[in-house]
Amino acid sequence: MAILWALMALLLLSFVLLPVLRRRRGMIEQVHPSHPDAADPADYGFVREEDLDIRMPGPDQDLLDVLDVVQRTQDYRAASQLLAGTEIAGELRWQRVQAFAGAAALELKERPGGVSETPGGQWLRVWRAEQPKDAGGAAVHAEFLVQQAWRTSTPGTDDFRIIMEEARDACGQAALLSPGDPVPYIVELSVARGLNYPQPEFEQLWLKILDRAATHMGAHLAALHYWCEKWHGSRELAYSFAEAAAARAPQGSLLAAMPLFAVFEHLPEVNLVASFYQSEVVTKAVHGALHAVHSARQDDPMLAHVRHLLVFFLVRSERWAEAMGELIRVDGHVGALPWTLSANPAAEFALFRALAVAGYEANGGSPATLHI
Repeated sequence: MAILWALMALLLLSFVLLPVLRRRRGMIEQVHPSHPDAADPADYGFVREEDLDIRMPGPDQDLLDVLDVVQRTQDYRAASQLLAGTEIAGELRWQRVQAFAGAAALELKERPGGVSETPGGQWLRVWRAEQPKDAGGAAVHAEFLVQQAWRTSTPGTDDFRIIMEEARDACGQAALLSPGDPVPYIVELSVARGLNYPQPEFEQLWLKILDRAATHMGAHLAALHYWCEKWHGSRELAYSFAEAAAARAPQGSLLAAMPLFAVFEHLPEVNLVASFYQSEVVTKAVHGALHAVHSARQDDPMLAHVRHLLVFFLVRSERWAEAMGELIRVDGHVGALPWTLSANPAAEFALFRALAVAGYEANGGSPATLHI
């Protein structure tokens, strides 16, 4: 494989500066303009970097249409109707709650308001004021507070704790409005991580989610953070949690991909050993995730999340054809791990995409040989 990397270096000399060896969580930190002699991702019909959608991991046209209406008119009612018509225990509801909360938070950041200016996200405040018993609005408000805490303050500070305490109260209110809804408790998982719930208290919260949506992938991903080494657990606890979820995953469930997320959460800050990505632990996790995506429903809202992480690991593992197979299924949307950890998610994704194309073509691949 050393010869392949040497060929790639020659192909991409003006595209990727190889001295960029500093990696955060195993990711290349710098992207460079493409060179006309380099392998061209456009030959495969891939979306131009500047047109990549960083808001979501995959398409949800109903959500995009409603977000456009809400932000253009500052009228919350379309959002309320969309959430009311979304399955309570499904993955899609959780993703849409996150999207609405994120949109309000971003608006507030861009327009904090002042003496003569209405602050951004005013539609969410009006929603809560006019419809205090709307379960969807309550869940969005709770998630909005959580996102504000992480975006605007530092864990451990008084400001952070105050916002998180308010978020915990909001989660409780949302749960009362919709007793069978797992979303308020999933939101609280982030509160638990930020406020350092003791493990017994966290486990009680987790049981409430399992009672309502035992195979909820989004919930499992949120809970995994708590068990990680960088928060309140360890590598062993995180791996154990992920492997247990995978072991009990029903046929067609993406929970079989959980170990790959656990591996990602524990990547070394700096890794210069390419063989790490061919190690047994990584290979096993990748195989589990590949099995999960091939067995899952193609309309599963969490499918794109797994495919994006697979792209990262398959490129790092030099499994070019498999990486290309995942890329053609997710290209266009990049609002998922690992790209969202970068200051420029679209550029990070585009770099890995270019590496996949170069590796694929260096091994004899071409647009004509790539099949979905």
